[in-house]
Amino acid sequence: MTAAERMAFERLQQENQELRARVAALEEAVGRLLQERDELQARLEERARAAARQAAPFRRRERLKVPADQKKRPGRPEGHAGAHRRVPDHIDEHAEAPLDGCPCCGGPLATVAAVEQLVEDLPPRRPHVTRIVTYKGTCPRCGEVRSAHPLQMSEAAGAAGVQLGPRAVALGAYLNKQAGLTARTTCGVLDRLGGLRVTPGGLCQALQRAAAKFAPIYDRLIEDLRRAAAAFADETSWYVGAPGHWLWVFTSAATTVYVVDPRRDHGVPLRVLGPDFAGMLVSDCLSSYDPLPYRKHKCVGHHQKAIAAARARPDTPDPAYLRQWALLFTMVCALWRHRAGLGEEEFLRQRTCLEAWCDRLLGEPRGQPGDVAIQERLRKQRDSLLGCLYEPAAEPTNNRAERDLRPAVIARKLSCGNKTGAGRRGFEVLRSVATSCWKRGHDAVSFIAGLLPFGARADPVPGPVT
Repeated sequence: MTAAERMAFERLQQENQELRARVAALEEAVGRLLQERDELQARLEERARAAARQAAPFRRRERLKVPADQKKRPGRPEGHAGAHRRVPDHIDEHAEAPLDGCPCCGGPLATVAAVEQLVEDLPPRRPHVTRIVTYKGTCPRCGEVRSAHPLQMSEAAGAAGVQLGPRAVALGAYLNKQAGLTARTTCGVLDRLGGLRVTPGGLCQALQRAAAKFAPIYDRLIEDLRRAAAAFADETSWYVGAPGHWLWVFTSAATTVYVVDPRRDHGVPLRVLGPDFAGMLVSDCLSSYDPLPYRKHKCVGHHQKAIAAARARPDTPDPAYLRQWALLFTMVCALWRHRAGLGEEEFLRQRTCLEAWCDRLLGEPRGQPGDVAIQERLRKQRDSLLGCLYEPAAEPTNNRAERDLRPAVIARKLSCGNKTGAGRRGFEVLRSVATSCWKRGHDAVSFIAGLLPFGARADPVPGPVT
């Protein structure tokens, strides 16, 4: 073989090896793409099945993947403080079961010692009826006058002279507005527990009258919210006779206000919080919150979900950029959580580092569609990304508002919201009062019952119990 033939042969061998390497790489890429296709197809089918289900509140498949040795044991953890029923502060009845002999054979007993138990039970199903007699007369200067009793719900007499008392109406308000029972189910509970016969229509009318009584207290709750250091907001669809309304919730650590409005624009939070709100508004990334003239913080959890969705896109083969954003928001939550233990100087230093990191990520040129989408989303919200690090009362996520909204969503599944404008107003007022009472550590039923009688003053909800 000549030198020229040998060189040609070696060149062909080298080309053959290169082609083999390229074929192997292409086969590997094809295998990877086929695997991704199968994964995407399985994910698409799972989402189609999830969309077809009427409700899927629990992720059963994900729960099944947890190893048995990593599952959390039911009940409280080991070493927790003992818990038992509280000893009642009163005894209504004494009962005794004597032991005169052995219950098995009837023989005499050598020693007998008393064993005490306290049994708490519901009283018999019988309403407490109070007959109220008032008097009316004529004053030469004032005209006709009438005496009043603290239990009176109104001055009605005759056909309207048999009325529900303040505690019954307060319990109905709690069950219907706070516990989320339908009006018909609430009537059933009042009948089973207290022997009170009331129709759903009668209950709704009583609750609407109660809401009118508590309207000034509702306005006071809005004033409390405007003075809060941070307010959390969220919204969901609602019914008032038909679809087309929105249920808004505005909440702080001690106050919650519900608003039902046909609009979903920035005018609703502007009307509730007022133009001079000095606190920080924490919300999701709904564009309706953007025009508001407040300090704002956007929920970190919503950003993390958007980042996870971008990483799952098939056109994002390199998730390094998105991983940096996810890590940054994780650090934001950690810094907010440990602020008190770091000291102000160290906290400010780390906050400055996070601000610089955020600006660096926003300034990087990106080409992957998922990276570009996240970058544009976060650049639009740049002034609100780290707001929780400038106001301690502003939490990193909007979970506080979502927790207050969730029970109303469950109630909507049962009753489809409200049927009339009067019912809408009753829901706004009574649910806001009951939820704020619960947040402040007060019994909502007792508070509502104390202000319902005819002539009672509309005192504001007391402050938090210390």
